[in-house]
Amino acid sequence: MQPDRAQGPGPRADAAIGTVSLATLPPQAQRTKLLIAQGGPFPHDKDGTVFHNRERLLPLHARGYYREYTVTTPAAGDRGARRIVCGGSQPRAPDVCYYSADHYASFRRIDP
Repeated sequence: MQPDRAQGPGPRADAAIGTVSLATLPPQAQRTKLLIAQGGPFPHDKDGTVFHNRERLLPLHARGYYREYTVTTPAAGDRGARRIVCGGSQPRAPDVCYYSADHYASFRRIDP
């Protein structure tokens, strides 16, 4: 897939993104990752929708490459700030997934 050049290169588009193992993520993130592999059902309507990478912190790809999923935050009255964003042509078997604990301000690639 070709990057979406309309967005232009982001300030961190080529910056190294740290990694995190799935086993060290909160249990809610591990559950969300399992739901992604199962194809749902997801607890929030927004789960599985296209993530536009407007912050351009992730590698640039064509629109529609990334999808976002909520990671439940205990005691939060809303969706909270935690997300998993996955990229690839098959949502149930993504090429790569990233975890954000701070509503897209930063990402770490999830190692299997």
